[in-house]
Amino acid sequence: MAVVITVPICLLLAVAGLAVDSRAEALGDARTTRAEVGLSLRVQALVHQLQRERGLTNGLLGGEEEFRPPLAATRGRVDAALRGMRRDGAVESVVRRHLGRLTGVRAAADGGTADRSATLTFYTTAVDALNAVDPVAETAIRADRRLSDGLAALRELAAAKESVALERGLLNGVFAEGAFHGREYLDFTEVRATRVAALARFRQVATAPQRAALEHAFGTEDAERATLYEGRAEDAADGSVLRADAGTWWDAMTVLVDDLYAVQRSVGADARDRADRLSHDAETGLAICLGAGTLVAALVAGLAAFASRSVTRPLRALAEAAHDVARNRLPATVARIQQSPPSPPAPPSPPSRPSPPSPQSAQSPDHPLELLPPADAPDAPDAQLLGGAVEIAEVAASLHHVERTALHLAAQQAGLRRSTTESLANLGRRNQSLVRRQLGLITRLEQQELDPDALAELFELDHLATRMRRNAESLLVLAGQNPPRPTAAPADGLEVVQSAVAEVEQYRRVLIAAVEPVRVRGHAVADVAHLLAEIIENGLTFSPPTEPVEVHGWYDSEDDAYCFAVVDHGVGMSEADKERAHARFSGSGEEALLATPTRFLGHLVVGRLAHRLGDGTRVHLFDTPGGGLSALVVLPARLLAPVPDPSASPPPPARPAVSSLLNGFRAGVARAEARTTQGASS
Repeated sequence: MAVVITVPICLLLAVAGLAVDSRAEALGDARTTRAEVGLSLRVQALVHQLQRERGLTNGLLGGEEEFRPPLAATRGRVDAALRGMRRDGAVESVVRRHLGRLTGVRAAADGGTADRSATLTFYTTAVDALNAVDPVAETAIRADRRLSDGLAALRELAAAKESVALERGLLNGVFAEGAFHGREYLDFTEVRATRVAALARFRQVATAPQRAALEHAFGTEDAERATLYEGRAEDAADGSVLRADAGTWWDAMTVLVDDLYAVQRSVGADARDRADRLSHDAETGLAICLGAGTLVAALVAGLAAFASRSVTRPLRALAEAAHDVARNRLPATVARIQQSPPSPPAPPSPPSRPSPPSPQSAQSPDHPLELLPPADAPDAPDAQLLGGAVEIAEVAASLHHVERTALHLAAQQAGLRRSTTESLANLGRRNQSLVRRQLGLITRLEQQELDPDALAELFELDHLATRMRRNAESLLVLAGQNPPRPTAAPADGLEVVQSAVAEVEQYRRVLIAAVEPVRVRGHAVADVAHLLAEIIENGLTFSPPTEPVEVHGWYDSEDDAYCFAVVDHGVGMSEADKERAHARFSGSGEEALLATPTRFLGHLVVGRLAHRLGDGTRVHLFDTPGGGLSALVVLPARLLAPVPDPSASPPPPARPAVSSLLNGFRAGVARAEARTTQGASS
């Protein structure tokens, strides 16, 4: 029955999903096309003004001073169009790259020092770049041939218009100077060939009204006058003197270019209207598909409810047995397996199944367990009332299968925990390796950088990477892995404190008050610095941002140990919280990790680091006089190395308040040890 219901429902949902996805994709394509056509028209407006500025500039460089007033007005329109393009990232990058020298080119043209051919090339390159970034060139609606043809027509018309405008600018300079020079005639023929090819491609994809508008643009008196001037230019291929008025040529070609621009805007408007229509149709189709999908979902819900009721009614007689398995027997058995060693022995067979397992199966942790209802379980009700004995037997077998599967999974839980721990350790090692490479790269960049501002940012990035390294090492510590960055040489106590301070976020608030000389053995340097960093970070987090966190260090000659004190003036901790924190410091097993809330994982890291440093390493929490919390870290003598220069001058004495605080720490430790001794003697 489940197959009969599920297969049609899945097919209906799949069909509805495909329909909705197709409509959504069509809607997205239509909206993208509509936006890109609008952007294309803005780009072509900028291109149109640049083409006019190019022609006027070329005529001015050819000697026609009468072009200066219209050139100034055209430059203003170009600047206005450029300001409108700054909202589009791709177009703005092209403008910066190809029109960055526009001001200099204009100044050179006004001063008469610019080369006419180079100036023409500058403008032409910029126009070609803008046409290349035109989004219409990348837009295509596969499901609508009319829109695709409209976009292709718009693209080809842009190419033809650029050829006409380039010919206008080129011959404007030639007519102003009176003859062709260099490759100008070849450029003229190439431009005309490009125009002819682009117009031929336009006529292939354009509609009849669009072709008629194009023919009208080329059939005006100005267009015919421009054709006569083109004929004169063709006859001067040998470099002979041209007798043509540059102003008349410019006016005639400008009318033709403006007419072509009008046709271009008309084609773009048609494409945008078509995109709007497709977008509306896609929205309607998507709404219909969503409505149909809603109906299908309602049908699915109804069928599921009906099937559920038809299945649950004959299973009521098994509810008591299922409750007994779920509430009593299965939780108790799973708890025993979870508390067993990694390879737990199989529990004994239930009383209702007295057949003993084979020796091989009894020794295998993967042996399927059969937990059936006890002998005194209530009998099943009448099979006729529940739909027949076959269905009941199938449900009972399913319950037993679920029970055996749960037991099998519980037996494998210890192995899964170990796999999870290894995965965390592997992830921590990978992260630390990447951070280590990142720190090396940052160090090289710092050595090469001379700019103080950039160097300051590199230092901040270095500090952030150092904190990331500490987080990766904390993950390894929680996973029970050895330190991945051992240090062979001993380090000064002040260096260890500075290393710890470098690994916290608000390091500027840390005040290293007084640290007596000490040498920490190389294998313990990384762990001690990490431990101090965790404690300092905790103090910074739970103290006001205006209050410093102080770090002290002194040698305790009575216990032959070295002590670090981290003092904050924050919110402090209650006695109960401190007891729980001390319990986390002493907990190094897997159960401590599972039972500790995530916000206290730092306590576990401190405890495991102290445990890894060995016997004699202790962490104690005390109340700070005046409010706050202080942490005392005690390092045994075996972690300390001899000081290389015993004749070095002693550090300056601590302030009275600091001395009092340190004495308080010593007194607190002494009282704690005295209580421990008394408890042992009693």
